[in-house]
Amino acid sequence: MSAALGLTAVLVVVVAAILIGAFGLRLSRTTSDFYVASRTVSPLWNASAIGGEYLSAASFLGIAGLILAYGADMLWLPVGWTGGYLVLLVLVSAPLRRSGAYTLPDFAEARLESMAVRRLASVLVVLIGWLYLMPQFQSAGLVFRTITGTPSWVGGLLVAVVVAVNVLSGGMRSITFVQAFQYWLKLTALALPVVFLLFAWHGQGRPELGRDAPPVFADPVTVSVSTDVTVRVDRPVEVTVTGRVDGRAFHGQRLTLQPGRHAIAHDATVGFPAGAPVPHVETLPVLTDHEWALPLHGREHPLYATYSLILATFLGTMGLPHVLVRFYTNPDGQAARRTTLVVLTLLGAFYLLPAIYGSLGRLYTPELLMTGRTDAVVLTLPGRIIGGTAGDLLGALVTAGAFAAFLSTSSGLAVSVAGVIGQDILRGGVRSFRIATILAVIVPLLLATGARSLAVADVVGLAFAVAASSFCPLLVLGIWWRRLTTTGAMAGLLAGGGLASVAVIAVITGGPYTGWTGALLAQPAAWTVPISFGVMIIVSLLTPGRVPRGVARTMVRLHAPETLDVNRGDWRPRST
Repeated sequence: MSAALGLTAVLVVVVAAILIGAFGLRLSRTTSDFYVASRTVSPLWNASAIGGEYLSAASFLGIAGLILAYGADMLWLPVGWTGGYLVLLVLVSAPLRRSGAYTLPDFAEARLESMAVRRLASVLVVLIGWLYLMPQFQSAGLVFRTITGTPSWVGGLLVAVVVAVNVLSGGMRSITFVQAFQYWLKLTALALPVVFLLFAWHGQGRPELGRDAPPVFADPVTVSVSTDVTVRVDRPVEVTVTGRVDGRAFHGQRLTLQPGRHAIAHDATVGFPAGAPVPHVETLPVLTDHEWALPLHGREHPLYATYSLILATFLGTMGLPHVLVRFYTNPDGQAARRTTLVVLTLLGAFYLLPAIYGSLGRLYTPELLMTGRTDAVVLTLPGRIIGGTAGDLLGALVTAGAFAAFLSTSSGLAVSVAGVIGQDILRGGVRSFRIATILAVIVPLLLATGARSLAVADVVGLAFAVAASSFCPLLVLGIWWRRLTTTGAMAGLLAGGGLASVAVIAVITGGPYTGWTGALLAQPAAWTVPISFGVMIIVSLLTPGRVPRGVARTMVRLHAPETLDVNRGDWRPRST
């Protein structure tokens, strides 16, 4: 795909997002408009917007890349991210809508009648939001570098600027319009190329994954390495190198890579003959096709990692601030439940597609296992399989969908984080919301440029683990257990959220870790979620005197049918 075509696709998405967001400015005048679109969003419109912001870079690029590298194990990600909405539907959506809150800290204060719990919830919302925003900016840099060759920070900066403009334009009402449009663009951007890719695959004799051996290069290929990598070679292979390998400079010379590890410097090119085994970057497993197609392969302690991943994705969804705020925009609890059912349908349709890209990528783009840029498989396949003008156009469409993913998710996260900063740190109101928006995007942008590069879906998975370990216990117990105390909630949030946050920081700033240490840090939900629930329950039972005095009235408001009008005159957020 030419740089001009890719830039055009990005420009079209950016301009469309700005124009649609500007339309929302005409309808946004009050604080309620900025935070919850005045609670007037219909279920279908709201579900499309949820799909737009929920299907992030991890869904659009990351799942396919992880399936390419790890195989069937990674199919739990789309299953968990979709199934999380079923848990949300059953346990949280309607009572949360009846709570009358704008943000998660609002709910924490209303349920527990404590400013201390509210402040801690605010810190966790900002942490989860920034952690989720960081891979969006990193992925934007990857896409922009793929199509133009510019430094990675350029794409992240572009997305940050567009998101800030959209959010500043009209808050939640404006973002709802933008994200609904972007869901359908993302679905089209993945679905349409898949049709052509499958036809091309069938027309090429339907090559299949069935070798009892790791991937090989089917044809002679020259691999360009954009960043420093260390790769593993399992058997001797003769290559042609331009650049630095193992500290030595080569200029189109032949070199035999012996079994073991080899350091390849950035901007080097390595030519492989047909049939040569694909060297793997040292952080990725070397799997035969049979191992790749079966679960519980490719990771240390795979059974633990799988169950921990399932727990994080199923329970983490309800703790994501940019997801929950959407249920405040529905007119009533019944509309919130309908919205969740539509979301399940929209997500299920979308998540059928990444597995196809990951499988075809193992056949046609195995060099990504060597460069470590497996997240680029969705961008690379159309040009590799189809080629020509059709491949370029489909590649441009996929690029447009990828930028829509970055923009929509980043916009929803920015609204949520800015809402909390504006209410709990600044003075509240529209002016504070706009100042908070700048803070909401600039910090994760700086983190994205300086943090260790990880697979986008891995970082998003860590955000889910923090959410599952903090807000999931708070919401479930706060909605369904009247004996939850202020002290118990504080202790559980500190224990579960704090431990999960420590694991996240360790993974992002250090590592990679091996053995049980690596498994427990990379997938912390299996131990942090039970700790959080256990601490909340035990401490609450030990401190019965700290049950909020208005708990009976609050529980009635959360569970009584809205037609009874029990909410009249009740608590409302401080900013209204």
